[in-house]
Amino acid sequence: MAANATYLAPGEGETVFTVNSSPIKFGVGALGELGADALTPGMERVALFVGPHVLASAPGASALGALRAAGLDVAVYDQARCEPNSDSFEAAAAFVRDGAFDGLVSLGGGSVMDTAKAANLLSTYPDELIAYVNAPIGRAKPIPGRLKPHIACPTTCGTGSETTGITVVDLKSVGLKTGIASPLLKPSLAIVDPTTTETLPGGVVAASGFDVLTHAVESYTARPYTSRPKPAHPSQRPPYQGSTPYNDIGSLAAIRLGGEYLARAVRDASDTEARHQLMFASTLAGLAFGSAGVHIPHAMSYSVATLRHEFVASGYEEREPMVPHGIAVVINAPAAFRFTAQANPRRHLEAAAALGADVTDAAPEDAGEILALAFISLMRETGLPSGIAALGYGEADVPALAEGAFAQQRPLVMAPRSVSTKDLEGLYRDALRYW
Repeated sequence: MAANATYLAPGEGETVFTVNSSPIKFGVGALGELGADALTPGMERVALFVGPHVLASAPGASALGALRAAGLDVAVYDQARCEPNSDSFEAAAAFVRDGAFDGLVSLGGGSVMDTAKAANLLSTYPDELIAYVNAPIGRAKPIPGRLKPHIACPTTCGTGSETTGITVVDLKSVGLKTGIASPLLKPSLAIVDPTTTETLPGGVVAASGFDVLTHAVESYTARPYTSRPKPAHPSQRPPYQGSTPYNDIGSLAAIRLGGEYLARAVRDASDTEARHQLMFASTLAGLAFGSAGVHIPHAMSYSVATLRHEFVASGYEEREPMVPHGIAVVINAPAAFRFTAQANPRRHLEAAAALGADVTDAAPEDAGEILALAFISLMRETGLPSGIAALGYGEADVPALAEGAFAQQRPLVMAPRSVSTKDLEGLYRDALRYW
């Protein structure tokens, strides 16, 4: 298939960008204020989305205790699937639809928060899931109106789902991982208490932490918002707009924090400074990519996460075999940034420098390799797989991987370079093994 995007020269395209961020409460002890925060939008009967392990933990007890102390009627939903699929979304929606809830709280990683978003949507405006899924895989039906209040409380330092209007799903009917994107999906409030990260296994911190870094680098290197055509009407301005002066600030800060603290946070669970700073980086990156978008590494990740289910990641041994989202993304990042760097070498070098690479006297043509090696070095230091071959993929899988990635047009059109299926095949070959 042909390349997929057209880029306008400066002065010919968009001149406006928008920022639609959710309110955020960040800090040690923030989770203890959950009950008061749930009363503010008028919640009385609350659906609490939480995984069994988190529910049995100190953060789970704190959240449930705060809600009940505020006099709220709470029903727990603990069946959210790690890396959710269409069946798990439908089951969660049925729970909310049958429960007569007037608000939702999600406490967990991206899978739990995404499940709550989907359940809120499908219970409020019932339709087939594929009706709301992004085109061209789904019909991209606009969400008709406001949803129930949803307070999102992350317990992993990675996805940034608490700040975004995006939910990701393994759509079983087509065998692809895809998503729904709308500002109306954004949680009403994000409560980010960094103490929730203190008991995470190192492997989970690594997987989620690399999601932070790829979010930030992708949004910083995304095509500029000025390269898109002006919308015919302001309401048609897309949620993913491209890099903007606003998101650049958060992206670079998140990259610096990730470069400084990710390896420390993985190595030592008692290093609370590192884990708390990584949680802050996740929030910053979520705010950044929520308006700028992500691009090739995320588009490639969906095929990697969907086509094979035989890998068991460190920290996920108690779950069925699967590729955690952060690993599925970063495993493609070195190959992708080698490809995109020629579109804007300066930005790729700035991202590499923020990660801690020495870019003194670096030539523009070296930008992609320098950024790729910075990622590879950190991947090796934190015990990640050496490439997609370590996940069970080989040369024979490349065409199917590329076909699935090319279907992800929502992120691909944000890439600084237009990309074809042939390009994607080359990137997957590059990603088979880095060392």
